[in-house]
Amino acid sequence: MLRVEKTGHSGTLDPKVTGGLIVCIDRATRLVKAQQGAGKEYVCIARLHSAPEGGKAAVQRAIETLTGALFQRPPLISAVKRQLRIRTIYESKMYEYDEERNLVVFWISCEAGTYVRTMCVHLGLLLGVGGHMQELRRVRSGILGENDNLATMHDVMDAMWTHDNLKQEAYLRRVIMPLEVLLTNYKRVVVKDSAVNAICYGAKLMIPGLLRYEAGVEVGEEVVLMTTKGEAIAVGIAQMNTAVMATCDHGCVAKIKRVVMERDTYPRRWGLGPTAQAKKKLIAEGKLDKFGKPNDKTPSEYLRAVPDASGGASDKKTDEAPKRERSPTLDAEEKSAKKEKKEKKEKKEKKEKKEKS
Repeated sequence: MLRVEKTGHSGTLDPKVTGGLIVCIDRATRLVKAQQGAGKEYVCIARLHSAPEGGKAAVQRAIETLTGALFQRPPLISAVKRQLRIRTIYESKMYEYDEERNLVVFWISCEAGTYVRTMCVHLGLLLGVGGHMQELRRVRSGILGENDNLATMHDVMDAMWTHDNLKQEAYLRRVIMPLEVLLTNYKRVVVKDSAVNAICYGAKLMIPGLLRYEAGVEVGEEVVLMTTKGEAIAVGIAQMNTAVMATCDHGCVAKIKRVVMERDTYPRRWGLGPTAQAKKKLIAEGKLDKFGKPNDKTPSEYLRAVPDASGGASDKKTDEAPKRERSPTLDAEEKSAKKEKKEKKEKKEKKEKKEKS
């Protein structure tokens, strides 16, 4: 329909269930895992098989009881393996109870992978009357609710037709949101343009590449790395809090968890400093090997200026004592001893087997 290479969604909706399902396109599929693990909210209509004792108050109590960690086994028709698992229900509220038809309308906020169908059966068992799910609607998935630009598949098809035939983008832009929408709940760290491409290649964000940052960032917290234009580069894990970022002049600000931006969107800006240029020149002249490590022709001034570079080659050769060669007779003796040991072990095992039988 959209003629794209990749799509991914934020968690399946069972048959006859309505509501929101986040569909990620192309680069946005890199954020699918985070959205699948995010919480979900549902509004459900459950039918009780008969009137419970205690009426509305008993139903409300039972719904409030079904919070926290619960054991669940997925129903017969489900997208996953039917094995017992634990899922957490964070909050639940009863909206309405119809005593004539024994219908309950309630809202829950729960962990991804919770089966509300199973929860309705548990509600019926708890009230001692039995029950099943009548209707279900997902009102929130991750950060997006049903009021946040909900679009149908017909909207997507019409928007694409409008774009192809009338060359108008407005409808398509309303239906398809930028991937940054999914990252609005993360704290932001703005990166200099010169550091963007290095991060796309997996480099950590260091202090020299930091431009601006949001208040209240804590160590170990997930942050989103942004360009000055507001484009998402990657999701990272903060290695410094806001106070340290403000006072420090060196060190690692964030480690990269998931890169979102394509490589080489911004120009490559690393390897342009004086030390890197001098190193490239020495490699070209053959005074360093192709990996930039010292060899016999490396000038002593370079080794003194870059102490890590001398991490081996020339000094180690002079310092270390020459290794003694092993004589072939010693090797042969060792081999025969090992062979004898192996044979003895096999004989012992055979003997033990015979005794057992």
